Amino acid sequence: MDFTTALSFALPYRNAVLTTQKRDGRPQLSNVTYHLGTDDVFRVSITATRAKYLNMVRDPRVSMHVTRPDFWAYAVFEGNADLSPVAADPHDDTVEELIALYRAVGGEHPNWDEYRTAMVADQRLVLRLRPTHVCGMLTA
Repeated sequence: MDFTTALSFALPYRNAVLTTQKRDGRPQLSNVTYHLGTDDVFRVSITATRAKYLNMVRDPRVSMHVTRPDFWAYAVFEGNADLSPVAADPHDDTVEELIALYRAVGGEHPNWDEYRTAMVADQRLVLRLRPTHVCGMLTA
C-alpha cells in the first residue's frame, strides 16, 4: 500500500487501535485517539501508568489500526514508538506538546492552568509514531 494514500485515508479520523507487545509476546490492544500531523507523525496522549507505556519502553515496536466508520476499509501503520518524557512540570516541553495535541484534536480547553496541572498529576506523555510500514485494504 502506498504511504501517501494510507496517510490521506487516516487524516480525517481520530480513533484507532494501538497494538504493543506484552512481555510474553502476545499483543496488547488499546483504543486511542490520535492526531496525524503535517509531518506524517501520529501523536497520542498516554499515561506512564498503563500497560501500553511499559510495553513500549521495553519493546518500541507498535502498530496502529485505523478503520473507516463503516469498518470496510482500514490501514495498519507500523513503526517504533518515540516517547516524550513524562510530564514533570506544568510548563515543561511535554505539557506544551500535550496542549498542542489537545488543540489539534479537540480545540480549546476551558482552563489551561487546570489542564497543565492534570497532565503532571496523570503522568501524561506523548507517543509519536512515524510509520515505516503500512498495509491494509482501502476500498471505495
